[in-house]
Amino acid sequence: MKQLVLASNNAKKLKELGALLLPLGIDLIPQGQLEIPEAEEPFPTFVENALAKARHAARLSGLPALADDSGLCVRALDGAPGVLSARYAGEPKSDARNNAHLLEVLGHQTDRAAHFVCVLVLVRHANDPQPLIAEGNWHGEILDKPRGEQGFGYDPLFWVPTAGQTAAEMTATATC
Repeated sequence: MKQLVLASNNAKKLKELGALLLPLGIDLIPQGQLEIPEAEEPFPTFVENALAKARHAARLSGLPALADDSGLCVRALDGAPGVLSARYAGEPKSDARNNAHLLEVLGHQTDRAAHFVCVLVLVRHANDPQPLIAEGNWHGEILDKPRGEQGFGYDPLFWVPTAGQTAAEMTATATC
């Protein structure tokens, strides 16, 4: 597999995933470059949404496709924003508005435990009966105010105790 369609138009995801796949000799092509519109994400789980996006990109490109669905789950909010993380404050998508909305909803909650979820799905073709699925969680806490300039999304609010900094204060090569 030399070419792979990324079922996303997010430039920061393209940069992160492209850097990971480059040493493997895989050319990651953003779906927008192939004029593939974003897929709907109507499902209540990260796995279902990632699979729908991967199948959509593979169907329209004729190439293998990689999709992710990821988000922030806050324990005190029963897992919200969850699959709605990118649009938590409504349309249009805005990291700043999402962060402000999260802080407003959390208020003075003392339980600030949270975790990021990321599900990656790779399909070899649109009807692949055995998609490759990987899921990971990254545990931390939500701060009262943003810190750091790196990353995107909720990174400035996501404190990682084992690292002693927010995700937005870490470099791309940092390990926790």
